[in-house]
Amino acid sequence: MTDIRKDLAPAIVLGKSDHAKLTALAEAGLDRWPDLADRLLGELERAKVVPDDKVPDTIARMGSSVTYRTNAGQEQTVTLVYPADADIEKGRISVMTPIGTALIGLKTGQSITWRDRADKRHKLTVEAVKTAETV
Repeated sequence: MTDIRKDLAPAIVLGKSDHAKLTALAEAGLDRWPDLADRLLGELERAKVVPDDKVPDTIARMGSSVTYRTNAGQEQTVTLVYPADADIEKGRISVMTPIGTALIGLKTGQSITWRDRADKRHKLTVEAVKTAETV
């Protein structure tokens, strides 16, 4: 694994309803998880918000199954869920985790850097997205 020296923040797209629900979730989490809520709010602020029916199937959204590759070459598939539905053993990760926040709104082929709870920079690349309807 190599040191990642540059932050990547590619353009992201979110549907209107996901954007509204995630904004409410992040704002509600500011007291309980300030760092994670702040990161999510930052992603939401830079997202291009489109009507729900205009979100391409290649975009990671709530309920999507996302396959990504890490900068260490490991590949993993997870489903993006709300905190109450998270279950790491079943591969369901909360959008209120560093990886969940990094994945939301990315499309197949995009890479982003994210920081873990120890503030170490990591990079991931989205390999495939299956929407909730096609999972």
